[in-house]
Amino acid sequence: MTDTTPIAEIAQRNLQRPVGDDYKKEWAAHFRQAAAGAEQQDASCLVFRIGREWLSLPTRMFVSVAPIATPHRLPHRASRGLSGIVNVGGTLYPCMSLANLLDIDDSEGEAATDRHTFARLLLAQWEDQAYALPVADLHGILRYASGKVQAPAATINKGLSRFLTGVITHDDMRIGVLDEALIGYQLARTLR
Repeated sequence: MTDTTPIAEIAQRNLQRPVGDDYKKEWAAHFRQAAAGAEQQDASCLVFRIGREWLSLPTRMFVSVAPIATPHRLPHRASRGLSGIVNVGGTLYPCMSLANLLDIDDSEGEAATDRHTFARLLLAQWEDQAYALPVADLHGILRYASGKVQAPAATINKGLSRFLTGVITHDDMRIGVLDEALIGYQLARTLR
């Protein structure tokens, strides 16, 4: 007599069979081990470009990314770094120019090869205030090992170097890690 049980039913029974404790322990030990030769990536940042400079801020500062919008100037407000206000999804945000705050020439820049570049507004939150930060290009979120952050080069312009806590290398990019507290303080001070 031949077995007429469909193959799918046999496969289902095979997948539902009980698994032994030794097998579970062996695989649990395997997955508990750290990856060989890999450093733990314990920090994350959003990488963007202003002018020719690739910079980053911690991901916890950002609320969302929006298409670029032209800021509307505010009368009698000539603070360095405040470009005006922008409407993003029906909400008004102060538009802050990181280029002005960091003394970066944003008129020149280079795109990464084989990439389309689009200017964006980064919507950031510092304490209880939200800000719109225009950037020339957005690379995206990058995870990195905080122990691999290097000291900034001595040749970086002095306006920018005081805002940097270090530099990360990713592929062929050297990315400046901005000091979150100092940037947040400068953004808040500009609105006063």
